[in-house]
Amino acid sequence: MPASTRKLAVGAAGTALAVGIASCSGSLPHHGAQGAGGANAVVRLIGDGSTAYTGNQPGVSRPERLKPGQRPPQFVVFSWDGAGEDSQKLFSRFRKLGRKHGATMTYFLSGVYLLPEDKASEYEPPQHARGSSEIGFNDSQGIKATVRELRRAWLEGNEIGTHFNGHFCGADGGVGSWSVKDWKSEISQAKSFVKHWKTNTELTSEPPLPFDYDKELIGGRTPCLEGRENFLKAASELGFRYDTSGTGEQVWPDKERGMWDFSLQMIPVPGRAFESLAMDYNFMVNQSGTSKGDPTMHRYWGDQMRNGLIQGFERAYSGNRAPMIIGNHFESWNGGAYMRAVEETVGVVCARPETRCVSFRQLADWLDAQDPKVLAKLRTLPVGQAPRQGWEAFVAPSP
Repeated sequence: MPASTRKLAVGAAGTALAVGIASCSGSLPHHGAQGAGGANAVVRLIGDGSTAYTGNQPGVSRPERLKPGQRPPQFVVFSWDGAGEDSQKLFSRFRKLGRKHGATMTYFLSGVYLLPEDKASEYEPPQHARGSSEIGFNDSQGIKATVRELRRAWLEGNEIGTHFNGHFCGADGGVGSWSVKDWKSEISQAKSFVKHWKTNTELTSEPPLPFDYDKELIGGRTPCLEGRENFLKAASELGFRYDTSGTGEQVWPDKERGMWDFSLQMIPVPGRAFESLAMDYNFMVNQSGTSKGDPTMHRYWGDQMRNGLIQGFERAYSGNRAPMIIGNHFESWNGGAYMRAVEETVGVVCARPETRCVSFRQLADWLDAQDPKVLAKLRTLPVGQAPRQGWEAFVAPSP
């Protein structure tokens, strides 16, 4: 990622093994962006012009309720923690990949990636000194590139969520020790860095982000999957619609504190006697324990993750059709093995009939459109278990 002080812990997902408005202030042409009204549509700037109203998000279809007897689609959500564009150009790579395969994704932005190093003191992390961050900050070029990718991603139907800011994990002030008040401060600052990136960088000639972040931001994933209990309390009071900081199995989601629980899921690790969370970091920890493992094993490890993801997909696809939740980082760990694994997985699963590769926002919209009684019924299906009487009878209306 852009930060010079980036550490391996940025990807830590906790347990590795199976046991584990602002007011408008003017308008300007839409700078050639397609969708949201078209290339020549007029946008309304918000605040300092870092963000703007551009109408409904393009590339997002209206959710439909399942018809009686209809088998549910197989949803797959590919999500990215940190979401910044640096010299590796992984953000742009996977944004283009999604467009190629008709997949939309969720990008969890770390707010400090829109804050330049010389403005670090603008960040007041809970329980830490002002201006500190475990993942550093950014520079003007990095911010310009990241904003460009965020803009394009949203216009292509992707979601921009949050991975918060300083990525503090473990003891000594890690997010696991944060209070509800601490979380509210962190969330407020994450929003502020997005809403004021022009002021903080003086890149005033750049086009705005084409969304109102107060409305766009409806969910996130906590650093290292820590601090979830108090985060949920804060997020529910702030109107978040989902959280994806938990761990669980491949079953249909339910709500917790009024928010959809999109926990990361346990999936097979081919050739091993345990399962792992469907996240690149966890596969890396289980395989090498380091981001720079034996180069002769890189292809094997990448294949192992790809095959595990596809096995997890097939288990759901031919079974209970539970949405599959996959988490990743824009990192070249073990020679880029996991980026290749995800890229190949997208190419396989998103092409399958009745499969929808979508963002968390789109999944939440679809779930909210369903009959609660049908969702309750779907939640009775165990991992990999299709209805014994067939989908037509299982999803039929009650007599």
